[in-house]
Amino acid sequence: MEAKERIRGFILENVLAGSSSTGIADDDSFMDKGIIDSTGILELVAFIQDEFKIDVRDEELIPDNFDSVAKLSSYISRKTGG
Repeated sequence: MEAKERIRGFILENVLAGSSSTGIADDDSFMDKGIIDSTGILELVAFIQDEFKIDVRDEELIPDNFDSVAKLSSYISRKTGG
């Protein structure tokens, strides 16, 4: 399964569970659309570290890396060399 689908699945199942949202576009801003709050970001970081076996450093927790499925997928690709 592609990184984007794994990320999207995690958000839909764990962060948006019980919500009426049925989908997230690749470029939907997590912050602007209210998809993820500060607690959700912590859960997402834990998932990314476990799922993709990468270390997320504090200075990497910026919107350019963590504010959409597309940005997060690109970040993971850079970190994993893929």
